[in-house]
This record gives sequence, structure tokens and C-alpha cells, in this order.
Amino acid sequence: MNKDTDGGDVARSEVDGDYSFEPVPLSARKGFIPLLFVMMGFTFNSTGMNVGAKMGVGADMTEFVLALILGGIFLAIFTGLLAFIGSRTGMTFDQLARRSFGTTGSKFPSLIISVTQIGWFGVCSAMFSQPVAEYFGCSPYVIIACAGVCMTASAYVGFKGLEIISYIAVPLIIVLGMWSIYLAMEGTHGCSDIFSNHPVIHNLNALVGMVIGSFVSGGCSTPNFTRFARTAKSAVISTVAAFLLGNSLMLIFGAVGGAVTGKDDIFYVMIAQGLVLSAFVVLGANIWTTNDNALYSAGLGLSNIFTVRKKKMVLAGGVVGTVCAFWLYSNFVSWLLILSATLPAIGIIMILDYFFYPHKYVGGAPDSICRIPALAGTILGLLAGNFIKYGNSGVNAIITAAAVWFVCQAAEKRFRAAHAADK
Repeated sequence: MNKDTDGGDVARSEVDGDYSFEPVPLSARKGFIPLLFVMMGFTFNSTGMNVGAKMGVGADMTEFVLALILGGIFLAIFTGLLAFIGSRTGMTFDQLARRSFGTTGSKFPSLIISVTQIGWFGVCSAMFSQPVAEYFGCSPYVIIACAGVCMTASAYVGFKGLEIISYIAVPLIIVLGMWSIYLAMEGTHGCSDIFSNHPVIHNLNALVGMVIGSFVSGGCSTPNFTRFARTAKSAVISTVAAFLLGNSLMLIFGAVGGAVTGKDDIFYVMIAQGLVLSAFVVLGANIWTTNDNALYSAGLGLSNIFTVRKKKMVLAGGVVGTVCAFWLYSNFVSWLLILSATLPAIGIIMILDYFFYPHKYVGGAPDSICRIPALAGTILGLLAGNFIKYGNSGVNAIITAAAVWFVCQAAEKRFRAAHAADK
């Protein structure tokens, strides 16, 4: 048996190239280009396009651009810090959680990210399969089965599978998205003309919140991919490019088409433009590049919970997500949004813990079973993200979690100092 660095015995025959329980060694690290394509593929998703379409049907052009800049900068800083941590440590989201939350405490964030990512895997799979089946007049269950097998397969292969799919899908999405914008702008006098054809119903605060909300929860799994970066510089640049430019591009594609057609769903926007085949290709490619990343993260999370290598957990997650896809699509979105408000709180706690206690992330096993400040911050961040109605749920969760973490850390230090004095 081979004792991994985070505890737990792992059979040698099960060791794979995805390093479920140990940091990625320098010999297995990737260069800038593979990482850039994987991160761009992660942020190229139909959900972002749909958010953009909703923004486009009710936004002023100037405020839309400002929202892209402000929201994009927030996402870039948040995910860039997580990318830096992932590359410097070589650790997954879950390995980092074992240090910031403790070995047992880390099972809570691992459960949150696993359930959330499997849930979105099923939701997005159904989002693709339902309209395809309706258009071609076939059973949606056949489409969902094929989609589930393909997306699970690329996540099962590991980082290399994500890389290959992203090499194909990223350029394709860019070309088809640009073509949709070109069609939308034909016969107009530019973007200002397009955005002036509808009433303004979203203010700047709401628009910024929509940009941040489009990917702040998914961005928390950034270390799962940037741990393969050869240098911290390439990890940060590829992540910032993906979240500041890639995610913004998806929002722009959706917004321009939505503003012209008046439809707030990217699939129906492209159908209205006569891009039937392109709609299927873009929707499929978008969902594939995001879903395999989501399932990959879910597999790593389940590995931490059950101490089983990632590949087996990816298969289990893929089966659950595929079988339950239509049920998830109909019933699970509200629950997923509750869970999604928790991930930003977890992300900020990992960031704070790493920069205040960097020694915990250098070799060896985690030094605690359960970290109360981290769990308290997460729970109260979850409550703030879901019950504070003003502003963005992810930002509310981050601010609350950080404040609680600092207070609890100070209280814990005082308690230890007093306890030591008594001795």
C-alpha cells in the first residue's frame, strides 16, 4: 500500500495521472497554452450566454459595458488568487480544504462542490438534450444518454481529456459566436442602436451582480485545473484571461443576440437568427466544455469524501447526473442556487488561510481534524448569500465568511493563549 500525503491508504494500482490525493509533481505540470484552453473551455458555457441574453434585453449599453468591466475584474481577482494557490501548492480544491477546514471538516466543502457540480452537470445536459430532441422529433432520453456518456468519458480521461475537448470547442464557439453578433448587427448603426431598441429594466448594480453571479461559484474549483500549471504566472494569466475575457465574451454573445431578438435564451436567440445547426453546435460545445470540468471537480470532491480515486468517482457522478438529468432540470435549480452561494464563502476562506498560514500548505499531512473558524465562516456565509437580499449573493457570502473567519481566528488565538497561561 502507498500512503498518500493527505492520509488514507491508496492501492498502487489505482494511482492515476490526476493526483486525487497528492500534489501534482513538477514533472507532470503543463505549459501555458494547454492551461489557457482548459480554462477558456471552462468559462465558455451556455449559462453565461443565457445570462448575457437576459442582460441584453433590458440594459443600457454604457451600463452593460461597465458591468462587464467591474464584474469581470472581481471574478478575475477572486479566481486569480485561487489559481495562484493551486499552482504554487499543486493541490486540488479538496486537498486545500483539508488544510483550511481540517481532514474531517473538509468533507463539508467537498460535499457542497460535488453535489453542486453533479447537479449542474445534469441540469446543463438536460438543457441541451430537451431542445435537440424536440427539434429532431426523437426521444430526449436517447440524447441525454449519448451526451452523458461523451461528457463523462472526457472527464474520466482526466486533464488530458479536458484539454482535447477544449482545443476543439473553444475556437468553434468563438467563430460561431462572432457570426451571431455579425448577423445581429446587420442593418444597424452599431451596438448603441441595438441596445436602444428596448426599455432599460436593469440598473448597474443588478448588472454587475449578474456578471459576478454568472461564474463566481464555478470559479471556486479553479485550483483543480491550475495545479497542473508549470508556473504561477501562467496559472494566473490563463485564469484571468478566462474569467475577464472568456466569460465576458459569452455574456456579449448572449447580450447582443438577446437585444436584437428580444429573447433571453441563447438557443432561441440563434434559432431566431436562422442559425439552427449552429445553435445545436454552440449549445453542445459550450455545455460539453463546462460539464466535463464540472464532473472532473465533482469526482475530486467525492474522492476526498470516500477516499477513492477520482476516476471511479467521475463514473459514479456521471451516472447519477445523467440518470437524474431531467429531474434535476425540473426540480433542482433552486437547491443548486442555495449550494452555489456557499462556494464563494469556501473560496475566500481558502484564500485567507493560505496567505495567513502558508506553512500548512508545504508538504506533509494536514495538522488538524476540524477547523471551527472555517466552518463557522462557511455556514454564516451560506446564510448571508441566501438571505441578504441586497447586492450579489456570492459577494455577500464572501464578505460575511471573511469577517466571521477573522473574528473566530482572533477568538481562537485568545483562547489558546489563556489556556497556555493557565498551565
